[in-house]
Amino acid sequence: MDIAGNDAASRLRLDAGGVMLFRVEAGDILHLTDIEGAQSAELYAFADMETVFGPVPAGMPGRLPDRLRAAGSAGEIVAGELAGSDLSGSDLVGAKPFIVSATDAPAGVTTTLAATGPAVCVLAVPPAESSTEAVVPTTAFDVRIDRAAPPTGRVEPPVALAPPLLDIRIAQGTARAYRVAAGEYIQVVDIEGRQCSDFVAFDAAALGAGTELGLDATATRTLTGRTYPLPGLASKFFDATLRPLLEVVRDTCGRHDTFALACTAKYYDDKGYPGHSNCSDNFNAALAPYGVAPKRGWPAINFFYNTSLDAGGGIGLDEPWSRPGDYVLMRALTDLVCASSSCPDDVDPANGWNPTDIQVRIYPKEHSFSRGIVYRMTPDSPPILTRETGFHPRTSALTRRMTEYRNYWLPDVFQDEDVLAEYWACRERVAITDLSPLRKFEVLGPDAEALLDHAVTRDIRKLAVGQVVYTAICHPHGGMMDDGTVFRIDRDNFRLVCGDDYCGPWLRKLAAEKGYKAWVRSSSDNLHNVAVQGPLSRQLLSQVVWTAPTRTAIDALRWFRFTVGRLHGPEGTAIVVSRTGYTGELGYEIWCHPNDAPTVWDAIWAAGEPLGLTPLGLQAVDMLRIEAGLAFAGHEFCDETDPFEAGIGFTVPLDTKQGDFVGREALLRRRDHPAKRLVGLRLDGEETAVHGDPVHVGRARIGVVTSATRSPLLGTSIALARVDVAYAALGTRLEIGKLDGHQKRLGAEVVRFPHFDPEKTRVRA
Repeated sequence: MDIAGNDAASRLRLDAGGVMLFRVEAGDILHLTDIEGAQSAELYAFADMETVFGPVPAGMPGRLPDRLRAAGSAGEIVAGELAGSDLSGSDLVGAKPFIVSATDAPAGVTTTLAATGPAVCVLAVPPAESSTEAVVPTTAFDVRIDRAAPPTGRVEPPVALAPPLLDIRIAQGTARAYRVAAGEYIQVVDIEGRQCSDFVAFDAAALGAGTELGLDATATRTLTGRTYPLPGLASKFFDATLRPLLEVVRDTCGRHDTFALACTAKYYDDKGYPGHSNCSDNFNAALAPYGVAPKRGWPAINFFYNTSLDAGGGIGLDEPWSRPGDYVLMRALTDLVCASSSCPDDVDPANGWNPTDIQVRIYPKEHSFSRGIVYRMTPDSPPILTRETGFHPRTSALTRRMTEYRNYWLPDVFQDEDVLAEYWACRERVAITDLSPLRKFEVLGPDAEALLDHAVTRDIRKLAVGQVVYTAICHPHGGMMDDGTVFRIDRDNFRLVCGDDYCGPWLRKLAAEKGYKAWVRSSSDNLHNVAVQGPLSRQLLSQVVWTAPTRTAIDALRWFRFTVGRLHGPEGTAIVVSRTGYTGELGYEIWCHPNDAPTVWDAIWAAGEPLGLTPLGLQAVDMLRIEAGLAFAGHEFCDETDPFEAGIGFTVPLDTKQGDFVGREALLRRRDHPAKRLVGLRLDGEETAVHGDPVHVGRARIGVVTSATRSPLLGTSIALARVDVAYAALGTRLEIGKLDGHQKRLGAEVVRFPHFDPEKTRVRA
């Protein structure tokens, strides 16, 4: 829940099913945008609605208490605000909402209201009715308030995450020291954005005994294998004795520095600014009362400081990535003495050339915060912390090895198994893996077919109801935006499953440009999925999935088809089952509402245990998909590579698809004049390649390894590589460069791929 302050232009986003409280004053202009279309919202004003906004159509009273309850903790916060002193006595039950937008509104429609007086407003997005088969997801609204009175004075920090034990503002160019007890949380907030804050911490007990044991950047980088620890598998800051002092819980920026000094007097002296304030001297003054010896230069964790190490070993810097309100949240693992600064550097890009203040808050150890890294779909999108899938309660009980993947926590490897055991379970028996982070979009309306046919490379007009097709999605220049699968649910109902959130806004933009009557609605939060893969997957699901007589049974479901069913019988949990996967094995994906995910997992697990069902982590999935020759974003394809170069040219039927589609002309040119081709490689010896390794013929570099693994089934190392077409013929001998690409070479031969099943007989079984 966000509360809009008195900014010149407050911009917020209300997520699906949520509520938001904000204030308007006379002269403010309120813009409410239905981002994805066909979504209504309810605006409540705690002042006379007509007095504030003029005559508006009102809805039925009595809905607001229901909206607050449905919104969970956000609703509780809004209810508490409404019960505050200046709003006491507000009639929640009697409040009549102004209905914003409509169920047939186009994407991007904006309702603009001018306030003629002050009011406290609540905006609610009610949940939509939906089913698993045809999800009608609740979608988000953008809220922008153009303020009549520009802000004056200092910018206030964002609302605290919880009632703080300590809340201090560190003025730019200063530093403060403070104590933190074991288990308590430290939040360092960049109030206005692009402002660095150096941070040091010492073991309080050791300091009391006369020994300084502080954060050690070298130990931290070595033990975590990262330049900066992030929430997840590598989240700890260590001291020189290799003991962890702090754990990173949340990070909304993700770009910091852990190898340079806090700014020093020498830096400014040498640059021509003698006497300039600096963080090291400020730390010396702040830490002196705690008995910490002064240093001319303090090794520190430089939060929000955007430094980088290039391939040649050079250190560079640029303006910080942090935006207003970005923060790092850490948990103390022992009693600490800490110090934070607001860096005074105004002579280079370090603070965006304009130093501002930093806020530090300490929260009690009794509070619980979710762990997460922030994800933004586009630079101006609101931040979203890493989430848990509907299956997380079950997968997290089986492993602590969770990693962030596309803004969700997913198992990397399961602790009771190893990667090879998981791999062989899929190849020989049956395995289950959580793939819920896939992005899903419902494409609905009379022009839905025309929109998708224009947007993707496949011929969507040939897609039958109940069928699925794998397709490429390209930019006008022919480079790939994404790949994905399209489900035809009904004549005018489609579901696109892909990897990139941007596919939704892009489809909506395309629909507006072409004048198509079609809606593209995000359903990623309404539909989670697991894959059940392996030779025994059909046997397993036949025991679990019930289908109506009008639907295809599991035993009869063909490759790239889907069916709608329930668990165990006609009254069971609703699911969709598609014969698709990412392993090259016979397999299926099961799609359900996140609330039903634990039930679906339990049913599959119970039926699968006698068959040797094993959970599958991301490491094993990667081995399986490389063996199967399946493309992965950022590896086999990107904006610069076309489907032919990505090894999925079969998704571009240029000779048979009628009509134009995005990228057609460019793809014709690229097909007829190819420069690169994706090939399979079998490596000599036992060593493996990695993504990004150069591929050579003699001294010349002629390609790059896109993916590589050691194949347990084939007993050799294999790779996928994008190489010059002159060296793409089967049997061609190539070399993979290691070290500098020349000092060490791994011999390789171009072979057919998929490596382990070129005819795809297993997946078609």
